[in-house]
Amino acid sequence: MTTPESTTAATPNAIPAAQTDTAVVPLETPIKRGDQTITSVTLRKPKSGELRGLSLSALMRVDVDSLQVLLPRISSPTLTKFDVANIDPVDLVALGSEVLAFLLPKDQVQAFLNA
Repeated sequence: MTTPESTTAATPNAIPAAQTDTAVVPLETPIKRGDQTITSVTLRKPKSGELRGLSLSALMRVDVDSLQVLLPRISSPTLTKFDVANIDPVDLVALGSEVLAFLLPKDQVQAFLNA
């Protein structure tokens, strides 16, 4: 398992998806849901079935509509489509970058993270 000191260029505080099948992404702007405050989101590498109905090329472009469908399927705590629609753009890019890292071949992930 990686330590929080392992960082990526796109998400400075995230544990890189390149090193594991999960990525913890701290949110710059926490999500408020009633009494609950979400300060970080754990994403897990999607299985093929969780990609149903989505375009891989759209996900590779970090398409907002595609992320609104995929993130609720792979996030913990589970983000709703409403959460994703209202999330800070900085946090959406951080989450989308981790999704993109999951979709790249392992030999290309490090080049992506260093870009």
